This record gives sequence, structure tokens and C-alpha cells, in this order.
Amino acid sequence: MAKSSNQKLKILYLMKIFLEATDEDNTITLNEMITELERYGITAERKSIYDDIEALHQYGIDIATRKTKTTDYFVANRLFELPELKLLVDIVQSSKFITHKKSNELIKKIESLTSVHQARKLQRQVYVANRVKTMNELIYCNVDTLHIAISENRQISFKYFEYNLDKKKQFRNSGQAYVVSPYALSWVDENYYLISHYPKNSDLTHFRVDRMGEIKLLEEPRRTLAEIIGEKSLDIAEYSKKVFNMFGGEEVAVKLQFDNSLVNVVIDRFGKDVSIEKVDENSFAVRTHVAVSSTFLAWVFQFGNKVKILSPESVVKRYKENLQEIMNSY
Repeated sequence: MAKSSNQKLKILYLMKIFLEATDEDNTITLNEMITELERYGITAERKSIYDDIEALHQYGIDIATRKTKTTDYFVANRLFELPELKLLVDIVQSSKFITHKKSNELIKKIESLTSVHQARKLQRQVYVANRVKTMNELIYCNVDTLHIAISENRQISFKYFEYNLDKKKQFRNSGQAYVVSPYALSWVDENYYLISHYPKNSDLTHFRVDRMGEIKLLEEPRRTLAEIIGEKSLDIAEYSKKVFNMFGGEEVAVKLQFDNSLVNVVIDRFGKDVSIEKVDENSFAVRTHVAVSSTFLAWVFQFGNKVKILSPESVVKRYKENLQEIMNSY
């Protein structure tokens, strides 16, 4: 049988056919492989396909067989199992951080990791209440640039915006660029935040990545964490427990009393290592360090009389004043 001009591509197209068209529920026979290869302008003999299948198997493609009236071939195992791909699709679709356009692009790429048959099962709809997708398409480039700055210990400059009542972008700092030392990226409550040091502030500062624009890498080295917080590294998980929704504040050791029904809320917020002490049959107390901010007080307020700030007195006083201000507005 005469060989076609692109015969050298035969094994590559055969791998493509296996990966795209087969799985445990969808198999292919030797004759069907020959027919599929002809669609790519490639002629093949049965013996050469046997050799190619063996080569693909040695390469690492898990090609299995099943005996029926014929011998059926299929890819048995892949890098990602279908439930794992479904999980990835759900995360992408429901994430506020990822734009609609990028969500569709990423899901298409995830679908390519399985057969076309199983890919149909990934075309799911995940609905999340009050979910608003970000509108900043540059955020992916921003994240990449920030990672480079962090790994290379360099400062960055950027412009930071928010929306006004006309829903127009309005730059902070009179439109002037911020120059900061970046240390880490944290994904909190569906938003990416840059944890950095801005010279006008004594402590660490947080910026929403999707509100950053015109990010530039600078040659100047960033300030070390030891200069800012006296530590060589930053424990993001521990830091996130203390800082509520990335709103900073003075870090204080607080004692809180909770109704027993809120034990899962406490563990979700502060982690399983948080120290819990029984107060009575209906409540328990927790001692922890938090950055006391309006966001922290709002978090306490949402639980009504099921939470009580016990100490320090300065935080108790601030909470009472906050409650009184709310009452006075009505």
C-alpha cells in the first residue's frame, strides 16, 4: 500500500483520535482507526497500527482493550478523572474573580482534557446567588506580573481605581501611580488581593488586583518583610485569619463568647487550631488575634446576641459606639 506524504504524522493523529474519541464508554476498533486516519489523509495497515498502539502504550497512554465481537480499544486512564474536571468547571463557572469571557475560554480548555463524549457532561450550569463576575480582562496579565515581581523581589508601580456613582472608573491618589513592595497574593471572598507595603502606611496594605491598572515592574528592590513586620516570611493562612475581608486595622488579642450553634462558623473563620473554652452549657469562648476594623465589627454584628465581645475593653467600647452610630441613623 502506498504511503501518503504525511505518513510521519500517523502516530500523532492516532493519539489524537484515542484521546478525543475514546473513553470507557466509547471505544474504537482497528477498522474505525483506519477510517479515521483516512480523514487526515493517512493510509495505514493493520500491522503498523498494532505497532503504533504499542508505542503509544510505552509512551504512557493507557490504552486498554475490551473483547466483544471485535477487539475494542479505548483510553482507560487520563491525567484528570471526570469528577475532577467537573470540579474544575464548577470552580471556574462560579468564581467571581474570573470574567465570563475567560470562564468560557478556560472551560473549553478543560473540556480538551477528556474525550468529546465526556466533555458534553462538563457543559454544566452552576448558579451562585448574587455572583457578579469581574469586568477587568487584564487581571490575568496583572497576576502574572505580580508573581514575577514577588519572585524577583522588585517593587511595582500601578494606578488604582474604584467606581463612582456614574459607574465610571475613578483613579485614587489623584491619578498618580502607587509604588509598593509586593509580598504575596491572597484570594479572599472571591477576590484577589495584593499584600504589599505602601510607604505612606506603617503596616501592610491590601489592593484588589482587579482594580489595579498599568502595572509596571521597577528595578528598585522591594523592602524586606523584616523591615516592615519584623518577620522574614508571611504566613498567608494565619494572616487571613486575623484580617477580615482584607480590611486592615490594629491587631489586638480579643476574647469572644459564642453561642454553641456557631462553633462551625468559628472553625471556618479561625481554623481548627483555635483555642475553644467552655463558658456554660450554651456557650463557649475563643481567644484570638484579629485586625480590629469596621469589617470585623460587622462580622460580629451579623450574629446578633449570639456573639459577645468580652475583651479588651477598648474593642468593647468601639463596638458599642458603632452600634450607637447605627441607632442614631434611624
